Amino acid sequence: MLKAVVPVLALVAVTAGCSSSEGKDEQRLTAQRENYCTQLGAWQQARNAAGTDTPESSGYDEAGAVAQDAFLAMRPLRDESVGGGRTLAEATVAAMNNSDSEAEGRVVQYCEGAGLETLTR
Repeated sequence: MLKAVVPVLALVAVTAGCSSSEGKDEQRLTAQRENYCTQLGAWQQARNAAGTDTPESSGYDEAGAVAQDAFLAMRPLRDESVGGGRTLAEATVAAMNNSDSEAEGRVVQYCEGAGLETLTR
């Protein structure tokens, strides 16, 4: 009887360890997505505010600095698909550097799909 219990206990210990690490991976992924969507929303807000300023004003500088934060937040998620054959990295770059409204819509949908729609504008 003891010989049968030891392998079962070992299997339970291994399974518990996997589930714990999977839970931590999921928490980390959720935190990364939340950070990205928060930075995306901050960029949208700064960009919209800069749109009411003159090109020489500091609003454009602020939007650029906030975009840099969003790019950094996107890096661990860069290969995630946002549809249309685009990755999160490609869509983020197109939205922020090229004023691509379709790409911006895709990254906003990405945040909505993660349940973080309130973080974007």
